[in-house]
Amino acid sequence: MIEADDKRWQQRPEGSNWGDFGPDDQIGRLNLITPERRRAAAAEVREGIAFCLSLPLDCPRVQINPRRFPPEMSFSMRGDDPAMNYPYGRMFPGQKDVVCDDRALLSLQYSTQWDSLCHMGFLYDDGRGEEEATYYNGYRAHDHVHGPFDYLHDRAAKDGPYGAARLGIETLAETGLQARGVMIDLFAHVGLEAERIGYDRLMRILEEDKVEVEEGDVLCFRTGFDRALLAQYVDVSVPVDPHRCSGLDGFDDRLLQWITDSGAVALVSDNEAVECMPDFKRETPHGSRVPLHNHCLFKLGIPLGEMFLLSDLADWLRANGRSRFLFTAPPLRLPGAVGSPVTGVGTV
Repeated sequence: MIEADDKRWQQRPEGSNWGDFGPDDQIGRLNLITPERRRAAAAEVREGIAFCLSLPLDCPRVQINPRRFPPEMSFSMRGDDPAMNYPYGRMFPGQKDVVCDDRALLSLQYSTQWDSLCHMGFLYDDGRGEEEATYYNGYRAHDHVHGPFDYLHDRAAKDGPYGAARLGIETLAETGLQARGVMIDLFAHVGLEAERIGYDRLMRILEEDKVEVEEGDVLCFRTGFDRALLAQYVDVSVPVDPHRCSGLDGFDDRLLQWITDSGAVALVSDNEAVECMPDFKRETPHGSRVPLHNHCLFKLGIPLGEMFLLSDLADWLRANGRSRFLFTAPPLRLPGAVGSPVTGVGTV
């Protein structure tokens, strides 16, 4: 048993790596992106071609998650004046410069996004006899992740400031989040269909496409859902069903073990959840209905990237007989946030 120095936890969850990177670690498996691994990632750049890996920040055009909203754009003010097409001559007679300043109200996980390691936790008893809302490496609700209400005790929590005092998205941003990306093209094998990709199916796909995964890699799962979102972005009458695409089967224990053994530092997909969209009807014996999120975020400290734009790069890689590239996708360095939009780049 590994015990945290500050006694945040007495025993770690089965199958977790809590404490392996130190008692106060906040970046999980991103620790495996060493200088050597970054040099190997940079060696994948041969053509000098860069692909944008992010959807427009207001995509999907039609809201598919009732809790997340598209950006609300507005303008800054200079006194009583809107700062759009604002001539400085209003303040400084004779000056001819013109300026625009704007602002946006964002749901940080509306479009292409990263989940921080405190995006999803678990009710966990670390050996003290009481379940608490707990996140990766034993960080806890209210002690380290502050919200206005304590749901376990049905009472208001302390006043703000609210947000993640530990495990915030800025901890991932500070790493630079640059590594070797490995494209796993599910769409090329199953199309835009609601197929659960378990261990056996994934191993066949890796073998057929001669894809090799090594410690320190970011795994990118292309399902084709990104192009469905973009089609609706152009024409809002185009229907989009978030359940109609493939995804990883988090209920497959062998798949979860493979993720553990692979040494992957992050999982990225162009679908909405990396794993198959939950129906909230199935549940693991331990009480999770989003088992891949539980395994990656809560147990292993593996960030999840969702709704990335992968199809353009995936098509190029397949046409050129490649699967590896330089992946660069740091989130916003926004202290205390639990998720973040991202403008990712894949370079070949």
